[in-house]
Amino acid sequence: MIGDVERDEETDTEGQPTMAHEHLHLKDPNHGEYTHGKQMGVSLALLGTLAGGVLLINSGIAKYVYGEGSFNTDFLAMAAAVLLGAPIVIHAVGSLIRRESHMDELVALAIVAALATGEYVAAGVVAFFMLLSELVETRTAMGARASIESLIRLTPTRANLLSADGSETEVKVSTLKAGDRIRVRPGDNIPADGEVVDGLSAVNEATITGESLPVDRLPGQQVFAGTSNLTGMLDIKVTKAGGDTTLGKVQSLIMQAEQTKIPIMRIIDQYVKWYTPTILMVAAIVWFFTHDISRAITILVISCPCALILATPTAMVAAISASARLGILIKNVADLEIAGKITALVFDKTGTVTTGRLYVTKLTPAGGTEPGQLLAAAAAAEQMSKHPAARALHEVARDARLTLPTAQEFHEAPGKGVTAVVDGATVRVGRDSFLREHGIDLAGVPDPALHEEQGFSTLYVSRDNRCIGWIGMQDKTRPEARHAVDELLQLGVKRMTMLTGDRDEVANRVAAELGCTDVKANCLPTDKLDIVEHIKRQGHTVAVVGDGINDAPALAAGDLGIAMGAAGSDVAINSASIALMSDDLKRLPFLVRLSRKTRSVIMANLFFGVLFIVLGIVAASAAWVSAVVAAVLHFMGSLIVVFNSARLVRYGEELDVDARHAVAGRPDAVRR
Repeated sequence: MIGDVERDEETDTEGQPTMAHEHLHLKDPNHGEYTHGKQMGVSLALLGTLAGGVLLINSGIAKYVYGEGSFNTDFLAMAAAVLLGAPIVIHAVGSLIRRESHMDELVALAIVAALATGEYVAAGVVAFFMLLSELVETRTAMGARASIESLIRLTPTRANLLSADGSETEVKVSTLKAGDRIRVRPGDNIPADGEVVDGLSAVNEATITGESLPVDRLPGQQVFAGTSNLTGMLDIKVTKAGGDTTLGKVQSLIMQAEQTKIPIMRIIDQYVKWYTPTILMVAAIVWFFTHDISRAITILVISCPCALILATPTAMVAAISASARLGILIKNVADLEIAGKITALVFDKTGTVTTGRLYVTKLTPAGGTEPGQLLAAAAAAEQMSKHPAARALHEVARDARLTLPTAQEFHEAPGKGVTAVVDGATVRVGRDSFLREHGIDLAGVPDPALHEEQGFSTLYVSRDNRCIGWIGMQDKTRPEARHAVDELLQLGVKRMTMLTGDRDEVANRVAAELGCTDVKANCLPTDKLDIVEHIKRQGHTVAVVGDGINDAPALAAGDLGIAMGAAGSDVAINSASIALMSDDLKRLPFLVRLSRKTRSVIMANLFFGVLFIVLGIVAASAAWVSAVVAAVLHFMGSLIVVFNSARLVRYGEELDVDARHAVAGRPDAVRR
């Protein structure tokens, strides 16, 4: 409604501008010029509105000084009406010239009609409250934008670059590239994604993962741009810089999400072009039968559906802000709506409902093989793998002070095992079926079945087509996993399916601990895809939760794909509909509750907006309200919708409190 304030509008397939984004649209926060220009536009519009308001007040005072109907009184009122009404009328005319349909035409016609009939004060008051309402809406949009930007615009502009001789040079962050070494001191924000090469410090990663408590970072561990270095100095090798960082991808996807629409928004857009002609027809009918143009003017004012327009986008931006604060990256707001409708949840075991940290608990070599030889062969072959089992082997080999030879010709078969050449011998590490596929006889090693009943996972190891033993490992379920599953079942999710590549014994133990409704073991990535498709054919709305790497096909096949622990993983961020930057399973029931809460807020807003317009038209037709009162009511209606949506911004704050209580007094310094 304000010509001075820049609009950014989307159009639908028919070229019609959308209602939902006419008032509330966020652009890339990197465009500082836009932000500054927007603020300047709001400031100028506010000054113009205040100036017009002063003229209106003076016209009211002049009535008692010069008398009602005097030239001075009418001139001040007319000047106020022109100053306040011009931006609205100019914007409405411009829209008509561009063959675009907005709601401004209704108020513009009301102002012009009031001026034409000499109702200068009414025209001025109507324009004043309409402009004031628009300013509040615009400022609210900027506030919502700022709340999102505060979560993601944390990358510093300067960085301390280390040269080969150890000297420091201050450079622009935009000049950093992969391979550079930088130094980050306590209190500074980390300027790029990288790997710690020297130093020890606590890092606050809330901007990425949503976790409120800091984590310790050691040499060899990953850090993210935009996170805060708290206690120690870190030397970091840059792996990603600029828009390629995790923060850059999060920033880009949050802004893209704000520009998407949920189905109900598309329905509103579909009927927007019929709204203005319908209201004009109603106003004309009332004028025809009552011969009172003031009633028609009041109908035009009260029918401007700002509350209806703001109902959906304000709620969606508030929900995106709440989810971003907790490390939940929603790419499309339509996915947020789906989250509230899921009836089946399919999730991977390792790294999703378990900690993802396997521990070597048993070494069982074949005859003629020493335990150290078995461990060295397996750890050497797994050196280039990022699987949790490989990490467990590396850790126990390091603790045993084993010197591992270099592995060559490395190949990893997802869900099966790895093959590598170690000291000239071909070493295979993986499931029993993986070794049998290559013709390796397992009869010479002890049967691990008894141990697997106790919850162990088994890796078989072979050297040059001879099995040299097996290694027993065990994973642990996440402490919050059972609570999250129970809460999801209480929220109406009927089917909880756990899929894993482990054997039946391990899968059944973990599923029993979690309270899953069904479980499938010995699953390859293709099997997971088939199971997801089967559940969908049964009529379920399926959400798939995984790590986004081996689970990428299944994530894409579900109605909703949710990647766990996506921080730092491009595959996870790109393959899923929603990415949980941390590993906290309590985010899942929160996501369902946020979806349902957002929808209830939107429906309440829409109901209020429709009821407000219908009752307003009835009251205006019966001459129960004047145009001035209608403008005030319009302003109040917009505020009600904005404040109702704003409640979502703080939704889920109890998770931060719970996180602090859960880790208070924990002795471990490093949290994974």
